Amino acid sequence: MFFRSFLFFFGVLATLLLGWAGLVGMPDAMISEIPPPEGLQRYTAEQLYGRSIYIREGCLYCHSQQVRPEGFGSDQARFWGRPSVPGDYVFDKPHLLGTMRTGPDLLNIAARQPSEQWHMLHLYDPRIVVPGSIMPPFSWLFEKKPTAAPGDIVLNLPDSLKPDGRAIVAGRDAKALVAYLLSLDRTYPISQGTATLKGK
Repeated sequence: MFFRSFLFFFGVLATLLLGWAGLVGMPDAMISEIPPPEGLQRYTAEQLYGRSIYIREGCLYCHSQQVRPEGFGSDQARFWGRPSVPGDYVFDKPHLLGTMRTGPDLLNIAARQPSEQWHMLHLYDPRIVVPGSIMPPFSWLFEKKPTAAPGDIVLNLPDSLKPDGRAIVAGRDAKALVAYLLSLDRTYPISQGTATLKGK
């Protein structure tokens, strides 16, 4: 009886370990062999903080960060950039590929929209820059001040949205989030070695 229980326990343990190795261990080891592309920069401290805001505010639930190849959707027709390769995500832990596209893909948003002010306005009230947008405003990332201080990023709001005599300035979280969004540019050229495993 004891021997059968031991065999059962060992079988369950072996199944779990082999499953983990196949689904987690081996893919992680394979990806770790991929060199970063020459044009890919490590995130700065501010961009990493902005990435945490991106996660906290749930941006990944409506936006993907993966450009699909021809034949797998309309990404190429929308000029969202070349198809993503594993090397594009070397510094992304965890990756934020996303599964929903309620909004557009953001992997190359900095190439499509390089303006800091555009992103600030889009976060404060998306319909200012994209009429008809269904994205919710993230106005809590901004502050209303009687006067802007030196170094403040002031929003250039339309007159109809300007609060009486007060400036709308970006808070720390808004600045960091925009810094992260402006780091999302994977339009650099890639080599065959970047797209595949070393020596494969």
